[in-house]
Order: sequence, then structure tokens, then C-alpha cells
Amino acid sequence: MRFRAASDQALLVYLGEEIGLRTHERVVRLLRLLQREPLAWVRNLQPAYCSLLVSFDACVVDHAQVEATLRSYEKRAEEIALPAPRLVEILVCYGGEFGPDLEKVASLHGLKPERVIELHSSQTYHAYFLGFAPGFAYLGDLPDALATPRLATPRRKVPAGSVGIAGKQTAVYPFATPGGWNLLGRTPLHMFRVDREPMELLDVGDEVRFRPITHEEFSALENR
Repeated sequence: MRFRAASDQALLVYLGEEIGLRTHERVVRLLRLLQREPLAWVRNLQPAYCSLLVSFDACVVDHAQVEATLRSYEKRAEEIALPAPRLVEILVCYGGEFGPDLEKVASLHGLKPERVIELHSSQTYHAYFLGFAPGFAYLGDLPDALATPRLATPRRKVPAGSVGIAGKQTAVYPFATPGGWNLLGRTPLHMFRVDREPMELLDVGDEVRFRPITHEEFSALENR
């Protein structure tokens, strides 16, 4: 467990050095304990792969007091029993106009496009954290056979629902935004809706499976 001041009113807590389920569970346990037993001076909690960013009221506490409190919380966090992960299925229409990088990714790895789809959709992914945009969940771990660098030049506009990969991660773009991930397909599901509770389709700790669908199925579900 390491600490680093992120600003005059934020402390970054490192709970591991490597991305993986063990570190992820430590992050989630501390996050859930802080949510169950909230501290009045905590302003925001932002989990990441190996860390938790704690923003606080600097008029009430300083970094040393925050660190001492978090150390005591972390000792108890190991006792937190995490519930069984929620499994979320995301329907994806791969390739074509929805997955303009599918052929390139297949060629890069010496695979057929069908094999790329099979590998991508056969894995159970873990929602490590949310960031970049509301509802954007960073999902790991992509099969080693599909690990692919980001695009050298990001696209100015990635359509909402696009399913991309970068490094050993995969994710779904909730909105039309710029982006540099390799696009394999698109889902008709809404990853974020302000008229839904919760607004995000995915949350930290969820498990995710992708299921291939046809273009016809995508069209039938698109406006639901």
C-alpha cells in the first residue's frame, strides 16, 4: 500500500503494482468499505486498475490524516465479503461498417476475422473501472492473441456503441467521441442513459461477455 499526493486536496492510494484480479479486488474492497462507512470529509472516490483516488475537504483534514484513516480502513477492508459479480451480456455486430479495424487486427495477428470474433467473444471480462466518459468501462483482460496497440492517429469521431480494443483492454464507447482504439464491432445497447437508474449499464466489479449478433438483429434492437 503506497500513497502519493495528487493535489492539495486529493490522495492517490496504490494497492498493487500489476493489473489483475487480486489488485482489483483490493481496490474494490476499500472502495466498498468507504461507501458503506462514508467519511464526512471525503468528496469523491475514483477507482482505477491498481489505485483509488480519494478527494477530500482540505479545510477539515490534511494528507497525513487522510493517509492514517485510509490505512485503518484498508486493514478492515480485507474482511469485506464481495458479492458474486454481476454478469452482463453485451450484444455485438462485428465487422463491416461497425468494425472497420477487424480485418486489420486479424491480419496483424495472422488470424482470420472469424477467429478474432471468436476470441473476443469467448472471454469473460472484468470491469476494472469507469473513466474517460460517463459509462465508459475499462474491461480486462483481452486474450494475449488479440493484444493490439492503439491507433497511431486517433479518429476524430467514434460512433456510440463501438466496441474497441487497445493493448490488453476492451471497451464500449457510450457516446460519439474521439478515440484511438481499434474498432471490432458495435452494440445496439445504450451504455449510458440519463433516464435510467443506474445510468451506467456497467459498474466496477461487473463481469462482461460479448455475444455476436447479425446486422439484422442489430437493426431490430437499435431503437429499443
